[in-house]
Amino acid sequence: AALGVKAQSSSKEAYVTLLYGDEFLLGVRVLGKSIRDTGSTKDMVVLVSDGVSDYAKKLLKADGWMVEMISLLANPNQVRPKRFWGVYTKLKIFNMTNYKKVVYLDADTIVVKTIEDLFKCQKFCANLKHSERLNSGVMVVEPSEAVFNDMMSQVNTLPSYTGGDQGFLNSYYSDFPNAHVFDPNIPEEVLKSRPAPEMERLSTLYNADVGLYMLANKWMVDESELRVIHYTLGPLKPWDWWTSWLLKPVDVWQNVREQLKESLPGTGGGKNPNDELLVKFLFLLPFCALLFCFYRSFVQTGGSVCRTSLCNQVRHFYHIIRSSGTVAYTSVSSSSTINTNSQFPNSAQNKVPAYLGAISVFVCFMAAVVSLGISISIVPRQVMPWTGLLLMYEWTFSIFFLSFGAFLHLIYLWGKREPGPVSSRMDPIDSDSRKGYRQASSCDIVTWYYGLGMAFLAIAAPSLPCIFGITALFMRLGLMVVGGLILAAFMTYASEHLAIRSFLKGLEDRNTTRSRSACFLC
Repeated sequence: AALGVKAQSSSKEAYVTLLYGDEFLLGVRVLGKSIRDTGSTKDMVVLVSDGVSDYAKKLLKADGWMVEMISLLANPNQVRPKRFWGVYTKLKIFNMTNYKKVVYLDADTIVVKTIEDLFKCQKFCANLKHSERLNSGVMVVEPSEAVFNDMMSQVNTLPSYTGGDQGFLNSYYSDFPNAHVFDPNIPEEVLKSRPAPEMERLSTLYNADVGLYMLANKWMVDESELRVIHYTLGPLKPWDWWTSWLLKPVDVWQNVREQLKESLPGTGGGKNPNDELLVKFLFLLPFCALLFCFYRSFVQTGGSVCRTSLCNQVRHFYHIIRSSGTVAYTSVSSSSTINTNSQFPNSAQNKVPAYLGAISVFVCFMAAVVSLGISISIVPRQVMPWTGLLLMYEWTFSIFFLSFGAFLHLIYLWGKREPGPVSSRMDPIDSDSRKGYRQASSCDIVTWYYGLGMAFLAIAAPSLPCIFGITALFMRLGLMVVGGLILAAFMTYASEHLAIRSFLKGLEDRNTTRSRSACFLC
């Protein structure tokens, strides 16, 4: 049966896109907004499958789309990417005979300048990409039931180099590379005097490939003349919050997204009401956990804030200055960043297991990878770029410091349970200065130094391209790799020293009571 929204159609020409599931919903919304922003009043039709929710259909209708349900066409190719399971459904646009002509646009495209002139294109038009292959992301089609039926009769026999609709269309229109380039400026009387061509090629202006842009860090045509941008970098789609930090052209898409009206409650700016609730929960939960830890520490120390780790450090620092006029305690001296364990006697340091440093480095990196993986998986993919980045860092830091801090606490307990006395030679001044300090937490200024150092480098490493104004993809990735190597080196050094320090602190505190602390690295 022929496709067409007969009851709603108000024109003989239409813009069409496909939606298989809610994942691409935001892309369709932004596409529709970009079309309307060019001043077009033609129909906008979205063909949706059973995988699209009722809420998504309602939202698209509120945005001005005409929604038509379709059944999926099975992909006959056994060897194909998993995501291509339903792409042959795109061929159904050739059966939209209720319209004289349709312009098809993928959901990952955006219109930046009017493309009304595409309706002058004859019969079948598409853009020719590299290797003389047509790209089916932007097409002009004159629907024909005869053409559609002919395609269906050859679906199982014509090869597809992609395993999807694009490869099939390249086989069906095998002579497409020889077609003439579409020229919208040819006078209509001249067109009428010529036989209508079966195929025409669209220039790159109508299907600007972001993938090619990233390779050269510039468009292959005049940027001011661009009509359609196509975000073709595989899984990197413009609605994923992290893509904006990698690809400069995504800024164009995000600018249109921010202007989306609130067609339904809570949908302004491309927001999802359900995601917004989750974002608030994810933002507040780590702070609530931190407040709980401080409250618990406050209660367990008898309500005395000055018994917390940081206050003990400040008080200890002041006592040393007052006693000797110099900073003798190495954990708070300038040399603490070089040898943080010099405050412990050699007899204690000899008890440190030889493999402790290696274990700590392994645990540290595993905690970092797991923390990053968890944070990326729980942050909604389609939030705004800054929101996604903030939540990612917040949860990565929270999970990392909690997990690695728990590991250091186990190392501390290990050292505390080591048998045998630990001899310690300390001068009278140092002995006096440590009165009351033995009951303090092992989370001292050195621990804060390492923790804040790792956090700073974790933020700075991926920010280097923005700091230096680098827009080229490979240079961005290169700078990120350099920053990542610096971070890895610091994490290796810090994790090893923190583990040894925790073990030695446990040895030192075997006969003392260690106070609780709210710090994750305690």
